[in-house]
Amino acid sequence: MQFLKTSFNGDRNIGLYGFATESYCLLGFEPNSVKKISDVLGVKVVPVSISETVFAGIFAAGNSNGIIVPKTTEGYEIKRLKELLGVNVQVIETDHTALGNLVLCNDNGCIISNLLRKYKKEISDCLGVDVQVGHLAKETIVGSAGRATNNGCLCHRDSKEIEIKEIENILKVKADVGTINFGTPFIKAGIIVNSKGMVVSEKSTGPELDRAMEVFI
Repeated sequence: MQFLKTSFNGDRNIGLYGFATESYCLLGFEPNSVKKISDVLGVKVVPVSISETVFAGIFAAGNSNGIIVPKTTEGYEIKRLKELLGVNVQVIETDHTALGNLVLCNDNGCIISNLLRKYKKEISDCLGVDVQVGHLAKETIVGSAGRATNNGCLCHRDSKEIEIKEIENILKVKADVGTINFGTPFIKAGIIVNSKGMVVSEKSTGPELDRAMEVFI
């Protein structure tokens, strides 16, 4: 597995700007390192704003089958997503617009915050996987507390064993706890990853990279 340590415009919280799947990497802007990112992840990097912000990783979530976006997403942004990615795009009509913080998914399954319970079927239809309500480290912001690929899931360091087992059952991958971004337990903020490679915060330490490698390979 290849990796790249970087920051975006001096911000080490790279996961707030986008996420990767097995078929694309969605970013809210086009960084100078776009070619390196594409080479490491082995997929095309698609720059698309969400809700007219660069924080696509906060507002959107998805897998290889589809992307869910909040009601604040503009029509031209939805059109661009459909044209460039050719996947399902579903607008979720909730006041909890930070969907990326509330959804943990891969191509095998999906775990959502209780805040999105009423949208469970819509999310399942869009992503093409079974969706269950869950939490990590007693946090409802499951999308912030973990990051999953089709190979593994790295979880908040305070996640309980029963939560880890639930992750493994739903996402059908191995899971373990760790940190990223120099001790940050909210994994999503410091990493953009798929089964081919990972882009991590430049502040991430050697031991953090070693643990991530163990989980995602």
